Amino acid sequence: MSPREAIHILMLSPIYFRLSTVQRWRLVQEYCRLINSSHGAEA
Repeated sequence: MSPREAIHILMLSPIYFRLSTVQRWRLVQEYCRLINSSHGAEA
């Protein structure tokens, strides 16, 4: 998953907008890492 796709999904949560810019970027990175690692485990 790309960061752009992750941001699109995370923006659906009102909590996303309460975070600082740095916190948002960390959340996007962590989300991408978790999604990408879980998809790798399925293959």
